[in-house]
Amino acid sequence: MKEISKGVYYLGLHDYDRKIFDQLVPLPQGTTYNSYLVRGSEKCALVDTMYVKFSSAYIDMIKAANVCPDYIVCNHAEPDHTGVLPQLLSLFPNAKIFCSPKCSENLQNMLHIPADKIEAVKDGDELNLGGKTLKFILAPWVHWPDTMFTHLLEDNYLFTCDFLGAHYTRNELWADCSSELAESAKRYYAEIMMPFRSFCAKYLARVREIAPKVVLPSHGPVYDNPEFILNLYDSWTSPSVARKVVVPYVSMYDNSRIMVDYLAAKLRDAGVNVVAADLMEADEGELAMELVDAAGIVFGTSMVLTGPHPKSVYAAYLANILRPKAKFYAIVGSYGWGGNLSAPIDNMFTLFKPKNLGAAIAKGKPSASDFAALDSLCSAILAEF
Repeated sequence: MKEISKGVYYLGLHDYDRKIFDQLVPLPQGTTYNSYLVRGSEKCALVDTMYVKFSSAYIDMIKAANVCPDYIVCNHAEPDHTGVLPQLLSLFPNAKIFCSPKCSENLQNMLHIPADKIEAVKDGDELNLGGKTLKFILAPWVHWPDTMFTHLLEDNYLFTCDFLGAHYTRNELWADCSSELAESAKRYYAEIMMPFRSFCAKYLARVREIAPKVVLPSHGPVYDNPEFILNLYDSWTSPSVARKVVVPYVSMYDNSRIMVDYLAAKLRDAGVNVVAADLMEADEGELAMELVDAAGIVFGTSMVLTGPHPKSVYAAYLANILRPKAKFYAIVGSYGWGGNLSAPIDNMFTLFKPKNLGAAIAKGKPSASDFAALDSLCSAILAEF
């Protein structure tokens, strides 16, 4: 347990060995699970708890600090923050859980927490610990419908749960405000928060109104300079895009790659930042991160039997569920004897509806007419800026 300031402590743990999150998101550094303790003169409260994998180490830390929590604040019900709750309630049967109404429902369904152990709070409700007051701010859809923030009024500390977090383990507690942290936070935003960009912008404005002295998320470092992460989120959640095109591609016999390389070179000559991502090598996090500020996406694909390569369809599926602010997309590729490269990718866009600039499709090795089609596609892309 580490002291942050008088009466406020960090009880988080680093998981350096975790390689993937939610069986989807690669973790280059692992992650942290952050829990906090707030001690008042009369009562004490845990703010968020721990992933069950680390229950023994977490409970040992609590016992070593002689902590007997009166309250447990759950800002969000996801099990990486709540998995240890049943054990905590067994150890501290008088403890009461405070959370949003939706979180109460989730805790009952996901962890079978008895309803009489939970106090569902309203936006603006307060909990007095004695010289330390916790104010609850409901913040649904960053990134679950049950999310809330907890504001420690006297210290002006804001516990934001997953919002403003990062899968970053290069420091023990305080944010180093490095370019490496900025990249990690961007990857985290892209993978977790970007589908809820409008909600993130809404509650980012709420955070700026509060102007917290310290931001304490549930993953990654604690920010004693909140402007670092708030400025990054200002950029990521704004509607503006960069002069940038992301090209996720897969090419079986180089023909589609030739087309991707040609189009990328033409766009770069026109001052466009082109990020080509070979889908046989790039992970989901890298692709998501590049989509954060991209103006458009060009899918490059080979034909497999009668449709696009499955990795290209998967890339379009990811783009659809992540809902970046890209304005347009297009498709380039090559086929052998027949099929449809476009329709399966086009059909992926149900939640996110960028403008379709069409496709440049070659039969076999691209010919002069195919390069002319790529020139036309390049002109259509440039017209979007």
